[in-house]
Amino acid sequence: MLKQLLEFRETDRKWHIPVLAGLSVGIPILAGYFTGALAGGKLASMAGLVILYIHSLSIANRLIILMACSFGIMVSFAVGSLFSFNPLLAPLVLGLYAFTVHLGLYYLKMTRPPGNFFFIMIASVAICMPFKPESIPQHIGFIGIGTMISFALGLIYSLLTLRNQPVDNQSINIAKSKYVNLVESVTFGSMVGLALLIANLLTLENPYWAPTSCAAVMQGMSTRHIWQRSIQRIVGTFIGLGITWLILLLQPSLLVLCLSVIGLQLVVEFLVVRNYGIAVIFITVLTIFLAESGRSLTIDPTSLIIARFFDILIGSTIGALGGWMLYNERLQYKATRQIRRTKILIAGRK
Repeated sequence: MLKQLLEFRETDRKWHIPVLAGLSVGIPILAGYFTGALAGGKLASMAGLVILYIHSLSIANRLIILMACSFGIMVSFAVGSLFSFNPLLAPLVLGLYAFTVHLGLYYLKMTRPPGNFFFIMIASVAICMPFKPESIPQHIGFIGIGTMISFALGLIYSLLTLRNQPVDNQSINIAKSKYVNLVESVTFGSMVGLALLIANLLTLENPYWAPTSCAAVMQGMSTRHIWQRSIQRIVGTFIGLGITWLILLLQPSLLVLCLSVIGLQLVVEFLVVRNYGIAVIFITVLTIFLAESGRSLTIDPTSLIIARFFDILIGSTIGALGGWMLYNERLQYKATRQIRRTKILIAGRK
């Protein structure tokens, strides 16, 4: 088990993908810093992660997918923003949205990583922001700017690297029935919603860390993989929070933090396909620098680090439970059989 947690896997991922991701995240946050709109720059940087859906080897398909995912990112933020006014309604809406995204991506043949993760992450961040209707259009505008920057970078990158490659690998999809996909979608949505509900009931300061961690853990390919991911995320988070705490004690400037985000994104994209556990260490530092406000990073870093650990611990534990439900063959069989029976009963009554 320890060997699997520490080993580096081989990958055919090209070295320039991390560079592309670093630019997609770095340009918006630096633009926000130099224009005095750092909060908006951070939102645009999160939206810039849409560049990671750049899988297809056909330029036309790649650009279509990037445009569709960019629209999806904006919809995710809009849905979260519109339902952030009630901490008890928010988990229900987020759960239903996670269910819809997971269900829809299967039919769109977009199940390969990162899959539903960034849509759920953006929705989680938005639904946990203070409800200010007058700010929603501006925030969505920042999200749109981030996706446009990524799309432009994706277009330039594609023109430089995919000149005569008609082959396409985007249509790869995991073979499963629509009933299994429905059960998985219900499980996914309910666990993500439950993570946010528990975080809200515990009145955590930034509860979006819980559903985001839950969604990240449930991206595993099997029960064993999900439990392994859960352990990696908790241990990696603990180490990453320690590193973050040490960095914040040095009171780095905002410009240094912005530049750190770019460097950390490069490291994360290089490591995440090779060793998830080690990547989580840098993911933790990256997400705190990117998601937290400058004020919370400098005033009381110790309280911030403790709070983030419990947020991620709660989310990872619920994600591990959800992963067990996802890949428990007995539960899957009973659920899909019940759905088929219900469908037959409904059809017989018509």
